[in-house]
Amino acid sequence: MATVAMTPTVSTAPMTAEEKKVIFASSLGTVFEWYDFYLYGTLAVIIGNQFFSALDPASRTIFSLLAFAAGFIVRPFGALVFGRLGDMIGRKYTFLVTILIMGLSTFIVGVLPNYASIGIAAPIILIALRMLQGLALGGEYGGAATYVAEHAPHGKRGAYTAWIQTTATMGLFLSLLVILGTRTAIGEEEFAKWGWRIPFIVSILLLGISVWIRLSMNESPAFKKMKAEGKTSKAPLTESFGQWKNLKIVILALVGLTAGQAVVWYTGQFYALFFLTGALKVDGATANILIALSLLIGTPFFIVFGTLSDKIGRKPIIMAGCLIAVLTYFPVFRMITESANPDLARAQASAKVTVTADPKECSFQFNPTGTAKFTSSCDVAKQKLAGASVSYDNLEAPAGTPAVIKIGETEISTAISPEDVATAKAGAEKKLADLKAAATPDAKAITAAEGSLKTLSDDKTAKDAVLTSKIKGALKAAGYPDKADPAKMDKVKLVALLTFLVILVTMVYGPIAAMLVEMFPTRIRYTSMSLPYHIGNGWFGGLLPATALAIVAQTGNMYNGLWYPIIIAGATFVIGMLFVRETKDVDIYAGD
Repeated sequence: MATVAMTPTVSTAPMTAEEKKVIFASSLGTVFEWYDFYLYGTLAVIIGNQFFSALDPASRTIFSLLAFAAGFIVRPFGALVFGRLGDMIGRKYTFLVTILIMGLSTFIVGVLPNYASIGIAAPIILIALRMLQGLALGGEYGGAATYVAEHAPHGKRGAYTAWIQTTATMGLFLSLLVILGTRTAIGEEEFAKWGWRIPFIVSILLLGISVWIRLSMNESPAFKKMKAEGKTSKAPLTESFGQWKNLKIVILALVGLTAGQAVVWYTGQFYALFFLTGALKVDGATANILIALSLLIGTPFFIVFGTLSDKIGRKPIIMAGCLIAVLTYFPVFRMITESANPDLARAQASAKVTVTADPKECSFQFNPTGTAKFTSSCDVAKQKLAGASVSYDNLEAPAGTPAVIKIGETEISTAISPEDVATAKAGAEKKLADLKAAATPDAKAITAAEGSLKTLSDDKTAKDAVLTSKIKGALKAAGYPDKADPAKMDKVKLVALLTFLVILVTMVYGPIAAMLVEMFPTRIRYTSMSLPYHIGNGWFGGLLPATALAIVAQTGNMYNGLWYPIIIAGATFVIGMLFVRETKDVDIYAGD
């Protein structure tokens, strides 16, 4: 680790015009880069329908999320490639290249023909573009954070680099605003057909602004000093990861800082959005507005905690954020349920749902090719409840016993008898006859009734339709809503709870750029800090939504996905408290 400063004093001078320009240019460019990156995540479902339309709906969603995850998975490789360049040739030109790659990749997604137009080439090109975005982002953050920190006076690195920390949230916020504005202007149907391309295409304008700004910037003084003295690293990868004295700091930075920071970050901003729209059935527009409001209120706290870290240290704030997250996630997400969908919360309390099944019949339902069939009674039961976003408990049944779903006091066997089908068919026939005999026949209702009757008349689909009908009827009788009712939402409380989650994000994320910069010497700083940051955020954080949703799918409890961030943040708290040293008084010019 770099040596502690003996001579530098804390600067009390106001921020100069050049320092303001450095922060503004670095932050604005990074906002645009995060905007590009988050567009895909926000529109993953629509993009899945465009580029993976050959698959069934479940596999389509999985593949769209995997394509999103591809960008996160390659981020550490981008950190290695561009970190090495940044330590060898300079900060300025390296992260000028990264924004060009990111911006052009995003623009091409906006004009890329879909599966219906060019077939299998469409998803292949899409995934390649996502990987380019991930590589670029892997080189972007380390460059921006290092560049700003090396311009900042001693004693103000936390405050200055905190502006960089706001950019990820502001990029997400900007992407939500552009998407919401486009949806409102052209309507949901047109947006799903072609309007989703507009936010991607608009990014070319943001790219132009970013490149123009970055071309006017100067190299960082720390790198210029080191280069003038002939001390630049000839092999930054070897120095960073091939020498134990540096490698052990890289490992500590990952498990004692960035892993916990990442899961808190992604839980507070991404998983909260997925939880609202998926588990709680809040409509997408309302959920986006609620998240956007919480981001707007919470974002200034990045600067608050970054500045505070210059006074009391980086470590206490980051560790406190991890610990508070561990202690509060379960109660906070339960309160979010009560505020967003009170009917669902009441139904869960009064009419619990269980699945009693033979454990040997229960599969891990992943269908990457779209050809696998999950036909056991346990799998069918869980598919039905997952499709209705119902949280349930698992109970063990004797071997060979058909799965039984219990909703409140109503028990539904997955073994549908011919008598059940006949009864349902008779009811459908009567309903259709009544609709046709009405004084003013409803053509739409008649068409729907005819479709239901046709389904019940087909031996292959009849039993499935009867089971679905029974489950829907029992859920409705028990008070389970089809979707969240906006009129019943406590939106003020919801925004307060979501803002609390964002404030936890600002605690762990606000000071971390300064701390990572201070942990490594100038000659290998870009490389060394970038890798643990992007493994933490790209792998531990970026894979959080998919991992958490998989846990929920396997266990049936919609809150169990929170165990993933709680365990990771808890481990980071313990390791960080025991082994990570405070860095706020480190002289980043020393120990080059």
